[in-house]
Amino acid sequence: MKDLMRIKCLISQDIETLLNQQIKKEAHSSSLYLSMASWCNQNGYDFSADYFTKQSEEERMHQLKLFKYVLDMGGNAISPEVTGIKTDFAGFREVFEDALEAEIAITQSFKNLAAKCHKEQDFVTMEFLNWFLKEQREEEYKARRALELFEVIGEEGMGRWEIDKHVNKISYSEE
Repeated sequence: MKDLMRIKCLISQDIETLLNQQIKKEAHSSSLYLSMASWCNQNGYDFSADYFTKQSEEERMHQLKLFKYVLDMGGNAISPEVTGIKTDFAGFREVFEDALEAEIAITQSFKNLAAKCHKEQDFVTMEFLNWFLKEQREEEYKARRALELFEVIGEEGMGRWEIDKHVNKISYSEE
């Protein structure tokens, strides 16, 4: 019966495995952003706490979108266990540095998944992944712009407060 189910699945076992790994990475990112939101809240950076809470919600939405796709293709989507979430940060800037690093890692993971789809000629999954690749362009842009605020505004005096105020105003436009 298991072999019959695999035949009915529209994605290969390798692609399914990679998609489930991506689901776990999105869940990890969502939890990491919640941890960042908590740290920011505890340290008086209310706007940044809100920003990271929204980022967490987006990552959760990405996780669920991937999960549904695996199911829709006849695969076995796995709800991941998430552990090892960083909860302490040396400072305000480190939170944003870690956020950018996380987004770059997610982008690379999607690129690797897309390369595997291309190699297997899984054009259906490749088309599905295009949405995520486009989304990552926005995510990395916003993370970079947030980090640039530390250079533009500076951290001294009221700098961190100004950075916190501006984080939620960062937006991305393809135009």
